[in-house]
Amino acid sequence: MIEFISQPWPWYVAGPLIGLTVPFLLILGNKSFGISSSLRHICASCLPANIPYFSYNWKRESWNLFYVGGILLGGVIAALYLQDGNPVQVAPALVEELAGYGITDFSSLVPVQLMNWDALFTLKGFVLMVVGGFLVGFGTRYAGGCTSGHSIMGLATLQWPSLVATLCFMAGGFLVANFVLPYILSL
Repeated sequence: MIEFISQPWPWYVAGPLIGLTVPFLLILGNKSFGISSSLRHICASCLPANIPYFSYNWKRESWNLFYVGGILLGGVIAALYLQDGNPVQVAPALVEELAGYGITDFSSLVPVQLMNWDALFTLKGFVLMVVGGFLVGFGTRYAGGCTSGHSIMGLATLQWPSLVATLCFMAGGFLVANFVLPYILSL
């Protein structure tokens, strides 16, 4: 059983399972799927201040905190017990391209040369981790949700703002991956 779970699942199994979360949540009580809102719920539950943005009944959305906790727990279980010990498989063309930027270690889920404590204190690492993290957080708040909320739940419920947000996420991703990231990696 563990061997079956630890193998990569094909798109035609994993995709529908992810997609079925939408009707499941709607049937369970008109609940909306999204991960970024959980940070708001955590802040609302922990901050006793009278900040209007955090003044709402967060307990009604506490199921979302359990959902995010389950994602975290699932990640820990997968990292500890479901690894096969082999390096992450990366397309040969991408390996060749990244080698030009000095990125050659694929023994972890993310390239070690990019994501480590030492890299954080370099210009490249600071831009990728801190500036990139800030932009993701700002974009999530500005768009009114994250990619999972808009692209999975919003599109499934035919929300026009989710279509616009998803198109912008995709366009931004293509632009950054093809024009901005190569420049940052060459720093």
